[in-house]
Amino acid sequence: MTDLYTDYDSIFLSPHLDDAALSCGGRIANLAHAGKRVLIVTVMAGDPPTDVENDYIRSLHARWELERDATAQRRAEDIVACAILGADYLHWSIPDCIYRLDPADGKPMYVSDDDIFGNVHPAEQPLVKEIVSLLRALPAHRQCYAPLTVGHHVDHLLVAEAARRAFGDGLIFYEDYPYAQQPGKLAAVVGDPPLGWEASALALSDADLAAKIEAILAFRSQLSTFFTDRTDLERQVKGYAASVGGERVWRKGR
Repeated sequence: MTDLYTDYDSIFLSPHLDDAALSCGGRIANLAHAGKRVLIVTVMAGDPPTDVENDYIRSLHARWELERDATAQRRAEDIVACAILGADYLHWSIPDCIYRLDPADGKPMYVSDDDIFGNVHPAEQPLVKEIVSLLRALPAHRQCYAPLTVGHHVDHLLVAEAARRAFGDGLIFYEDYPYAQQPGKLAAVVGDPPLGWEASALALSDADLAAKIEAILAFRSQLSTFFTDRTDLERQVKGYAASVGGERVWRKGR
């Protein structure tokens, strides 16, 4: 953890160690270039329990090419990405959903893609309260950005629910990228046409886009999940930015 300021212009809540860069990297770079203080808070950045291992975890670690200390290596990637974007970082000790265990029987709660993109496990409600408490202890800030939950990942759902409880109507919701570029995913959250939501887009300069791309590239372990190579990454990121006018955020209509 870096030494934090007592107040920030903007705080971005990132469920995982790459979500803020993927979804908001251009906006974060834009704010930093303007001299604004920005903090990226990664909620699920903690080490897994020492005794958790299963075929699903092993398959993900193999894809990431991180066989040992995977989370520590991912935190190191995030530190590099935050430096590229000009943001401070804060890593909380809650593990990623693939590592979390049901307190009733000690078994993993999410052991497949269907699980992590399905419904939040009923045993997770105490975790929401824990995140709310952590959020309320954050430094003062003028704006807070939370995931819109496009893609329906359980960790994004948990962070968004906790953020709504902690901060209420003042929240700004960012489009979870790259899920937002998949047909029908955004409409599943906001409606088609959007119902009760108001959108706004920030145009990104070439420098903003370049910083975003370099920050995403810093997460080397995660690139194969969404992109084939750097050229594909640049094509997708620039293409989506062009389609929405930069980076788009949403607020609940008043």
